[in-house]
Amino acid sequence: MERSKTLELSEQALFQIFSGFDLQVKNNLARVLVAFRQHRVGTHHFASVSGYGHNDLGRDTLDQVFATVMQAEAAAVRLQFVSGTHAIACALFGILRPGDEMLAVAGQPYDTLEEVIGTRGQGQGSLQEFGISYRQLSLTPRGTIDWATLADAVRSDTRLVLIQRSCGYSWRPSLTIDDIEEIVHVVKRQNPDTVCFVDNCYGEFVADREPPAVGADLIAGSLIKNPGGTIAPTGGYVAGRTEWVEAAAYRLTAPGIGRHGGTTLDQTRLLFQGLFLAPQMVGEAMKGNYLIAATCHGLGYPVNPAVNAAQRDVIQAVQLGSAEKLIAFCKAIQHYSPVESYVEPVPATMPGYDSDLVMAGGTFIDGSTAELSADGPLRPPYIVYCQGGTHWTHVALALEAAVAAIGPAH
Repeated sequence: MERSKTLELSEQALFQIFSGFDLQVKNNLARVLVAFRQHRVGTHHFASVSGYGHNDLGRDTLDQVFATVMQAEAAAVRLQFVSGTHAIACALFGILRPGDEMLAVAGQPYDTLEEVIGTRGQGQGSLQEFGISYRQLSLTPRGTIDWATLADAVRSDTRLVLIQRSCGYSWRPSLTIDDIEEIVHVVKRQNPDTVCFVDNCYGEFVADREPPAVGADLIAGSLIKNPGGTIAPTGGYVAGRTEWVEAAAYRLTAPGIGRHGGTTLDQTRLLFQGLFLAPQMVGEAMKGNYLIAATCHGLGYPVNPAVNAAQRDVIQAVQLGSAEKLIAFCKAIQHYSPVESYVEPVPATMPGYDSDLVMAGGTFIDGSTAELSADGPLRPPYIVYCQGGTHWTHVALALEAAVAAIGPAH
């Protein structure tokens, strides 16, 4: 393969940039190690129980470790969460009641939440079917929070504010921890009882603090994204104030059972180990994101976040401008995947999404976006969203192939 633009970045420049990511890894790993030491994690925690999961010491200790790492009062880490969307839905249904309002403050939520809310689909089992109203605040033309509107947006029936940390499938800056802290402050000033809930997907370990540390009442996410460290086989989590974690757990299992049920099916070691590896894996993904941004920017493609902007999550978006280039980019990433490199990604419908998607993800854990993946909806302006990567050198190799496939923007 001829030398590509990914290699035109000098080793010295890469070392200086990557050293900043490595420092973040060190700080977050220290936080994880403190939690492991505080809760005396040992090999006896790797065993599991069968059946109902009663008195699962490993699971209960993992919850405690996870809560400490996420700077929260409590957590529930469960294989029984089938996805991040499932964990988020359990949180929403656990807190909201008929007559309540949910207010989304960062524009339109991610596609998979639309049917949960009831803004798309048949409404079967949605929040709106249960008499829960929904309102969202538009972002500014620059894609940022509309602070002036938010300042008096909370009503007497606004039970929960939804804060989506990641950009999702939208061309906006992902939220920083400082943004989340300010949102919580503005909301609580209007109504201290309004629950501030953060969709934390893709954001774990990107900063030195997690949303509960800045006042968020509850967060949720997926274990096959950042906190699973690329080896958690499935699952999700909720973390935050004890009462809201329990409310979400009641929706996952049943009232009266909550966090006390659900076996870890002898996967506890992988969940602990994945959490230990997570800061390093996030650091590698952020390095890969920088390579993608710098390379595609150099070819004339708009990128989000910009090359000189701080990484706010592990998603790097590139505006490719055509369906053909979006498909070609994903095919190249798939061809350089360790699993099913021979597969040709083709656009198709996906449950929970409004548009056909093309997805590249030859990952060891099916659907894992902590490992290198690239996908996007087939709609203008044809943006590819790149996520994850177990090591930046794999991203570099795959990116060289993608660059050769799409060529320069003009």
